[in-house]
Amino acid sequence: MKHFLIVVDMQKDFIDGALGTKEAVAIVPNVVKKIREFDGEIFATLDTHFENYLETAEGKNLPVPHCIKGTEGWLLNKDIARALEAKGYTAVEKNTFGSVKLPALIEEAANGDVFNVEVIGLCTDICVVSNALLIKANFPEAPIFVDASCCAGVTPQAHEAALATMRSCQITIV
Repeated sequence: MKHFLIVVDMQKDFIDGALGTKEAVAIVPNVVKKIREFDGEIFATLDTHFENYLETAEGKNLPVPHCIKGTEGWLLNKDIARALEAKGYTAVEKNTFGSVKLPALIEEAANGDVFNVEVIGLCTDICVVSNALLIKANFPEAPIFVDASCCAGVTPQAHEAALATMRSCQITIV
């Protein structure tokens, strides 16, 4: 069986930048440990916006410029980046909450073999849940896991609500 780890948006702006939280900062060591110990293929998503962010639908609803490509805030957290570089990974830029490219990349990497997927990262209630549900919808028979200790939401309450939603959709929360 193949194993895939999806590291969602562990970028500076979501950890200690424009949209950072103390909960996001707190999960960094857990995420680094998970990456270092993972035996399988790793994909890391990068929330990617451009200078026109405030003119987009997302920007109108969340008027906080973040993850503007080429800025410091768009970069992966340094500890996360080191761990990923040591293991090897595929970067997946996405311009919205969920990556529609990610299921195709997983399917290609699985190459017909049975697999499972573990999803970790930020923010539980926006991008983690979006990507986990996209993966589950594309691969309903594959075991999908989310490690709650390697995720943080916009608020602790939003984090818990997203975990409950994923549980309802038959995603295993560990």
